[in-house]
Amino acid sequence: MDYITPQEVADNMMTTAINKSKLTVGDLLIRGALSGALLAISVTLALMATTQTSLSLMGAFVFPVGFVIIVILGLELVTGSFALVPLAWMEKKISGGNMLKNLLWVFAGNLVGSLLFAVLFWAASTESGQLREIGVIEQALVSISEKKTIGYASHGAPGLFSAFVKAILCNWMVCMGVIMSMTSKSTLGKILAAGIPIFIFFALGYEHAVVNMFVIPAGMMFGAKVSIGDWWMYNQLIVTAGNIVGGLLFTGMAIYYTHTTKAHRLSTK
Repeated sequence: MDYITPQEVADNMMTTAINKSKLTVGDLLIRGALSGALLAISVTLALMATTQTSLSLMGAFVFPVGFVIIVILGLELVTGSFALVPLAWMEKKISGGNMLKNLLWVFAGNLVGSLLFAVLFWAASTESGQLREIGVIEQALVSISEKKTIGYASHGAPGLFSAFVKAILCNWMVCMGVIMSMTSKSTLGKILAAGIPIFIFFALGYEHAVVNMFVIPAGMMFGAKVSIGDWWMYNQLIVTAGNIVGGLLFTGMAIYYTHTTKAHRLSTK
């Protein structure tokens, strides 16, 4: 049978979290950087689809391609790890130090990969600054960058709280994609299971920390009136916190604890 039961998935979640905690810093950085770049590429593809068709759903339809590549190749995305690695620490299967090492280095890797692609995309689009006119994808990045930072800030605390809530809702779906990929043994099954929740979050316009590691600085490179402080204070830190809550509480803990018994968890310690 290709299908894996939720009870087996719950065990796989814990095994995956433990294995993630054992990766070296070098592996975390390489896999994290590749993931950041792949999501950035997916964003540009989605913006191309949206601008060409004037249908945001077309962008959401193609965006999951980067995520499923990440899942299939076993790369590291910190937003997905938010649902799994802290869960292993809560169950006393890994140390707090190992948990923080994993999350911080993957975050750093995702950031490096996202920024690297942003620079390469800027260089390709502007011929390293020689072209002054920018295309529709680049214009969209400028608009999105400003909306995700000073746009929220202009509404004060309610605007920033909105970013936090959108981040919770986003990673609820992203981590659902991570876990749903564990329900199948086939490549096609993993693609479909992982892609559906990612389509949902992107179509609804929620806030993803790693996506924003590309979108906001890329918009800045193309002329967005956003500072580094605006990026981190009005979006990146808030969205990262929301992604932790959504991934761990609404997905990781919810799925794991509803499909395992206390006796089973004690027997596997």
